[in-house]
Amino acid sequence: MASPKDEATATIPNRVPMVRQGIGSKGQKIRLLTNHFKVGMTNSDGHFFHYSVALNYEDGNPVEVKGIGRKILDKVHQTYSSELAGKDFAYDGEKSLFTIGALPGNKFEFTVVLEDIPSSRSTRGGSPEGSPSEVDRKRSKRQPWSKAYKVVIKYAAKIPMQAIANALRGQDAEQCQDAVRVLDIVLRQHAANGGCLIVRQSFFQNEPRNFVDLSGGALGCRGFHSSFRATQGGLSLNMDVSTTMIVQPGPVMDFLLANQNARDPYQIDWSKAKRMLKSLRIKASPSNREHKITGLTEKPCKEQTFMLKQKSGTGEVQEVELSVYEYFTNHRHIPLQYSGDFPCINVGKPKHPAFIPLELCSLVSLQHYTKALSNLQRASLVEKSRQKPQERMRTLSSALKTSNYKADPLLGSAGISIGDQFTQVEGRVLPTPKLRVGDKQDLLPRNGRWNFNQKQFVEPIKLKRWVIVNFSARCDVCKLCTDLQRCAKMKGMLIDPPCDHIFEEDQQFRRNSAPVRVEKMLETMQSKLPINPPPQFFLCILPERKNSDLYGPWKRRNLTDFGIVTQCIAPTKINDQYLTNVLMKINAKLGGMNSFLTMELAPVLGQISQAPTIIIGMDVSHGSPGRADVPSIAAVVSSRQWPYISRYRAAVCTQSPKLEMIDSLYKKVSYTKDEGSVSEEKDEGLFRELLLDFYFSSNNMKPEHIIIFRDGVSESQFNQVINIELNQIIEACNYLDQNWFPKFTVIVAQKNHHTRFFQTNSPDNVPPGTVIDNAICHPKTNDFYMCAHAGPIGTTRPTHYHVLHDEIGFSADDIQELVHSLSYVYQRSTTAISVVAPICYAHLAAAQMSQFIKFDELSETSSSHGGVITAGSVSVPALPWLHEDVRSSMFFC
Repeated sequence: MASPKDEATATIPNRVPMVRQGIGSKGQKIRLLTNHFKVGMTNSDGHFFHYSVALNYEDGNPVEVKGIGRKILDKVHQTYSSELAGKDFAYDGEKSLFTIGALPGNKFEFTVVLEDIPSSRSTRGGSPEGSPSEVDRKRSKRQPWSKAYKVVIKYAAKIPMQAIANALRGQDAEQCQDAVRVLDIVLRQHAANGGCLIVRQSFFQNEPRNFVDLSGGALGCRGFHSSFRATQGGLSLNMDVSTTMIVQPGPVMDFLLANQNARDPYQIDWSKAKRMLKSLRIKASPSNREHKITGLTEKPCKEQTFMLKQKSGTGEVQEVELSVYEYFTNHRHIPLQYSGDFPCINVGKPKHPAFIPLELCSLVSLQHYTKALSNLQRASLVEKSRQKPQERMRTLSSALKTSNYKADPLLGSAGISIGDQFTQVEGRVLPTPKLRVGDKQDLLPRNGRWNFNQKQFVEPIKLKRWVIVNFSARCDVCKLCTDLQRCAKMKGMLIDPPCDHIFEEDQQFRRNSAPVRVEKMLETMQSKLPINPPPQFFLCILPERKNSDLYGPWKRRNLTDFGIVTQCIAPTKINDQYLTNVLMKINAKLGGMNSFLTMELAPVLGQISQAPTIIIGMDVSHGSPGRADVPSIAAVVSSRQWPYISRYRAAVCTQSPKLEMIDSLYKKVSYTKDEGSVSEEKDEGLFRELLLDFYFSSNNMKPEHIIIFRDGVSESQFNQVINIELNQIIEACNYLDQNWFPKFTVIVAQKNHHTRFFQTNSPDNVPPGTVIDNAICHPKTNDFYMCAHAGPIGTTRPTHYHVLHDEIGFSADDIQELVHSLSYVYQRSTTAISVVAPICYAHLAAAQMSQFIKFDELSETSSSHGGVITAGSVSVPALPWLHEDVRSSMFFC
């Protein structure tokens, strides 16, 4: 692979993830089980044949209705089995179909008819569902309305099953991915045939015993993840417990009352209800037919009218205007208890609406709940889906049996057999790193934990000028202040009494919007506080514990306009443990250190001690589900003051919604000094800011080693990380100095996976510091699993690290020890954390900056650098600049 120096002068090579250089040996060996089940394959000489599928209506327009593809292909399989040589196939629900062995031709065109009576055709002209026109049709014994579809199946490619065996020997990894993808599609189809809700590779059955109420009309639904993985030990089936959110099935009115926490229907916000119900599926009584909700009527049921065709005594067809309420109660003789005063459900199309009274509609089960969860719902979901290790193993063993994969014809044809025993692996428990605390004391954490009882912070700050701001009516501020000073003294922090004035919010402003409340408070403070010198710090007491609306405006104004660090709290129970946690955050934000690794000041950190090294954490935070208009936020944090690896700062920016790759690491901007003069190009990317900070905070030394930890990307994006993002970083380095060629190591951390580990002779979770780099790891690339943290509740989720690129030349032991150590430098916690601290900090910085702004309130006149930035074809609002006094602080801690 070419060096960065070559890259500066030649075409940049296309990097690929590096191969494994060896496995680690440090640590105490431990025997473990994992939720991978060994897969046998007897038909490795066969081929998967891939066919593209095109679905059209009779008029040639493509079918775009979600979920209907499987019904159409099932009908093809039933109707044209002989033309397809009786072959079974796996269909992905969209545009791909796979068989084992070839179909008898390369192209097929079929027409199939699905017999159905959707509401939009049976209830034209706004007539209600079940109208007389439909009843007459049934009496005359005509065929129900049906729709014809044209299906074109074309040969696309063939994939040798041998590719799986090759990949296990480290060859042809790309074809192996294709082959394993086919097997995963077989699993999806197997689940679909069993009536499951499918969410990627997780499957959920309609079993009420698997549902838990999360409030707000959302249920947690427990199911199973199931996917094939190519590993060092062969092909395995990775099976795990999985939970998703579904809409509460049953009467629509019950769902709306729960969703809006309303006592009766008269309290329901119908505009909100319309947004919530759109596109959900219902069953209408008494016909028991299924429909998709397209909207709600503007008028209540008693006032919503339509034209009903009726025959007069002379046989003429006349149109009579009726309300929906009258039609159902008088013509259909269906009593309606409460629907008259409320909107009807519309299940028709814009030109052909079809109305059904609310109380006749029930939501179908197993509909994915896609709205963002509240904090309470999320906490409830986490709590109710936890399982201890042994309970999880029992659940998985039972799930494997009930899945009945042995009966699947395609798996059988492929010669696939799945074992029923958890795979045994060998792990190693790495030695716990020592920490340095105050008075030059060393501290050895036990079971991934430590505390500051009778201990002081290693670098406590002195706080002379600070202010308390109280937005909460419930807090005893004087007692809080006294207790905080007392506890700080025990930790070595010298905190003077706060400024004489405690700023209490005027009660008359409490009903105003959050930005107005913040502005009124700041106006009061500015009139009474000295300008020179300004306060060092604000302690802000908020009224709500989680997600207070005041948090974002308060942080934004202080960090961007005034350059003053703030700590927000919402205390419910104040004790020394709570105060210590608050003081840890305050100390870190103001430049102190709570603890660091003893080895940071000794030259024992391998390559990091030998040459100036900057450690980077990168993450992208996206808006909540369903908010495609909210920009994503990219955050990059970097270590400073080498040889420390515990101090960090952040650079953050917005980018296009849902864009995972960071596109502003290097960003050339052209400036023209004077009219007519030559324009000058500057780099205004995120990385330049961090490199300069490292240089000035590390005795004017440039980093010779750059270690990048990247969070939040899938395996399909690895090549983009080591090509697109790494190239931007190299360009940022070249811009600062064309003769400077640092070495890079790039590591991706993944938490969103389904591999778990269990002790063979213990009901407890695996001990903190457990690393696994064999058996179930990738057969070729350089990856390992790390359980750095203790798991007191539930089953520990390991972090899956992938070393994609390494010019520095770390050994397996060195990189694993570095990752383990970086789990102990998180300044907010007295426990080892599950993923390295730089990534946690990047996540915190992105989350905090996303709270800064209500994006829909931004305009080009907002206090941002440039107001609006352009990312590709999409303009997104830019974040405001942080004030220079806090820019290099750990404001996010």
